[in-house]
Amino acid sequence: MTDLTGKTALITGSVQGIGLAIAEAMAAAGARIAVHGLAGDAQIEEVCSHLKDKGAPQAEFFAGDMRNPDRISELMEAVAAWGGPDILVNNAGIQHTAPLADMPREKWDAILAINLSAAFHTMQAAMPGMAARGYGRVINIASVHGLVASKDKAPYVAAKFGLVGLSRVAALEYADKGDRTSGGVTVNCICPGWTETAIIQPQIDARAEAHGGDRDAGIAELLSEKQPSLRTSDPSEIGALALWLCAPVAHNITGTSIPIDGGWTAQ
Repeated sequence: MTDLTGKTALITGSVQGIGLAIAEAMAAAGARIAVHGLAGDAQIEEVCSHLKDKGAPQAEFFAGDMRNPDRISELMEAVAAWGGPDILVNNAGIQHTAPLADMPREKWDAILAINLSAAFHTMQAAMPGMAARGYGRVINIASVHGLVASKDKAPYVAAKFGLVGLSRVAALEYADKGDRTSGGVTVNCICPGWTETAIIQPQIDARAEAHGGDRDAGIAELLSEKQPSLRTSDPSEIGALALWLCAPVAHNITGTSIPIDGGWTAQ
């Protein structure tokens, strides 16, 4: 079991979906959780209370608009003053599907800002402190679309390919920080395929509508095109891998991009 007692984890976009599942896994391992995302006061209180129930000694919400570098700086300064982060999970992301010729300019700008540039800003702020402590984990939630492309997703694919490249550069720059005992500083990407989250719901709805409202039939059609297992992933499975990457035994796993995609990228 990975023990994160005494560690602080900042997980962006952690009020729902994959981000919340990662927060739950790290809370159960004893980490303090810096929660972030788009949510009202009631949801924020509910999530923080839930994570404490899961085992986090503390769980507090930190605001930050991931489109705005100044707001990201304020977020990172607040979390640093709170005692971390020892673990940084860049999970916040948005999606919009449209052909290249029809993609709105503002969607390109927003997707690149939130899915790629924000990770640069958080990593730049967090990683020197990780190096000084001899332990740090950056886990960037990329996508199979950081490894292979699909039509109608130009900004998303561009951002996720960029995130994989950014992670490799950071992994190289920090590879010799810390040691086996302290755990070192590592940077890795997790690349989920079809996962049961809100971000894919519009695509499921569109396929379900074509099948007379049959959601299962819509999911099956989506997966048959890409994911050979014909099974979606549950967010908790992404959380389990993220937690394992935080263990000291993973000190030499850095610069990788690990698919959880039912064989999608093996084709």
